[in-house]
Amino acid sequence: MKKGDILENIRVENMAAEGKCVSRLEGRVIFIEGAVPGDVVDVSLTRIKSSFLEGKAVAIRKLSDKRAEPFCEHFGLCGGCKWQNLNYAEQLQYKQQQVIDNLERLGGLTLPALLPIVASQQTSHYRNKLEYSFTAQRWLTREEMNSPSPRRSDTPLPGEREGIIRDEGLGYHLPKSFDKVFDVKNCYLQPEPSNSIRLAIRELALKNKIPFFDLRSQQGFLRTLCIRTAKPDQTMIILQVTSYNKEWLDLLLGMIAEKFPQVNSINYVVNSKKNDSFADLDVICWKGTPYITELMPKADGSGMLQFRVGPKSFYQTNAQQAYELYKIAFGMAELKGDELVYDLYTGTGTIANFIASRSKKVIGLEYVAPAIEDAKVNAQLNGITNTDFFAGDIKDLLDDKFLQTHGRPDVIITDPPRAGMHEDVCRMLLKAAPEKIVYVSCNVATQARDLKILSEKYVITAVQPVDMFPHTMHVENVVALKKITG
Repeated sequence: MKKGDILENIRVENMAAEGKCVSRLEGRVIFIEGAVPGDVVDVSLTRIKSSFLEGKAVAIRKLSDKRAEPFCEHFGLCGGCKWQNLNYAEQLQYKQQQVIDNLERLGGLTLPALLPIVASQQTSHYRNKLEYSFTAQRWLTREEMNSPSPRRSDTPLPGEREGIIRDEGLGYHLPKSFDKVFDVKNCYLQPEPSNSIRLAIRELALKNKIPFFDLRSQQGFLRTLCIRTAKPDQTMIILQVTSYNKEWLDLLLGMIAEKFPQVNSINYVVNSKKNDSFADLDVICWKGTPYITELMPKADGSGMLQFRVGPKSFYQTNAQQAYELYKIAFGMAELKGDELVYDLYTGTGTIANFIASRSKKVIGLEYVAPAIEDAKVNAQLNGITNTDFFAGDIKDLLDDKFLQTHGRPDVIITDPPRAGMHEDVCRMLLKAAPEKIVYVSCNVATQARDLKILSEKYVITAVQPVDMFPHTMHVENVVALKKITG
């Protein structure tokens, strides 16, 4: 077999990683893009290995009854919502199975009966943050390539020859491509005014011939656009540009202020670096407040918490489902009100402040120093006085001296990034020996690895998957652990 060969009438068996499906042929596994379980498809091979094959579905001979009609016109090009063609009930089943497979097979763990996965209340328009890239030469779809030629630029960028074919865009990167950006017409991930703002900026920039950024030549003015929203009716704009140009900035940002009065935080960043990260750069608040405010009910139901979200702040992108996630973690912790709780990887202190009303004290640890400053501000904003926050690499911060100074925790809640916890942190948790550990994870594979270490002294008492990102293969998982006695 060679690349480009067509395998006919392949029955798709199951879901696999990265949104691909899986089948088998003559003892070899085939990973297939563009299909769903139950389909019978023809597959064009894209990769050939001794133990597996990879390919794309190029023809569907028989449609699966698990299929759904994709609702987005960019489906198949965009890598953001790869499961749109699979009905939501089936998505949830595969995510639940993904949790079981990782914990039992990878971790070798003994599990109680899994609680049914918590479905997302919203399956579209659920994100509160999206980031778009400007491009001077957008990726054209096959249909566009067969249409009349893209317009020729009469305003070449510095270093370009006159008459070069250039077609600007504002959208997302193609999967695994740093320099390929396609133009987004409509995105169903974020509520309005998100789409309207993006389209208005693009239209005004094109009308006034403001140069879009070229990722390869590193030329152009407009670089990225970040839109953050919070309920009710709060929106933040962060426009990233390569240099300070008052005329262009005033034109674009002034249009936003005039046309979209619900935007209460308008910001820009000047970034002349070769990457789009602005964590180390100043964010200039052009108009409004330098933050928006997320609201979340308190864990004990006694009122609402406020969380200020700045341009660099981390906050769960599915805010409504984040509340469900934190409720589950809170319930598994079974707090009585007299416990010392450690909240590891606390971020901006959302979990710490969420559970503070039912704790004696909460100590939050986080390796990103600016996030800790946000956590302190959020505690003050909500009148919370029984939290302390510390910044540093957690494997170095959480040691014997820290435990002696601040006390041994009764409960530990940990919510690490996708890489999971460093082995030293897992070993320190065993040494700290709290009665309960609640492990919140966005990557069940690394969670399984860490739980295997913790199983030396702890038994799993509950497992609760949560769907935070519909139409993707990602699943959040919460595990409760209790210290083994005797």
